[in-house]
Amino acid sequence: MRTARRFIHKTASEDDLPIQEQQSGRPGNQLGTSMRDTKDRIRHALSFEIVALFLVIPLGAWAFGQPIDDIGIVAVVSATIATGWNYLYNLLFDHALLRIAGHVTKSIAVRILHALLFEAGLLLVLIPFIAWYLGVSLLEAFLMDVSFAVFYLLYAFAFNWAYDLIFPVPTTHQPEHHPTVAKR
Repeated sequence: MRTARRFIHKTASEDDLPIQEQQSGRPGNQLGTSMRDTKDRIRHALSFEIVALFLVIPLGAWAFGQPIDDIGIVAVVSATIATGWNYLYNLLFDHALLRIAGHVTKSIAVRILHALLFEAGLLLVLIPFIAWYLGVSLLEAFLMDVSFAVFYLLYAFAFNWAYDLIFPVPTTHQPEHHPTVAKR
């Protein structure tokens, strides 16, 4: 498994691996096995929602022809629900990714899956609320929520990528870059 994992990621030669990997056969932190702490996850969730609100309220009022205060209430309640979901979802997703892949580094494909699953879960919760508060049918609420979901899908992809660049996941080991292919 160790050889296969190192071959797939082509990260470093045996001499470049942390001592714990050389001895235990488990990958070290060079593949992003560290996870974000609670403070960082809270900063992420709150900043994600605050920036989104400044964008989605005026855009939603304009796009749906609804009063800005009604869209504002829908957006704030939705953001509150989404903030809790964001924290829980990202924690569960990172644990699952760490368990399945042995690291929490997200490829483009994993980032796309991450965003799609997040939005699908949120859609199920928000449609009834939107229909009730705005006095629209479930179909209209669904179409509104899908529109918001498309916005948030693109926004989540861009925001999370930018967040990872601005606030990288801490690691205890930063290997030097060696362009060599891992030994088999």
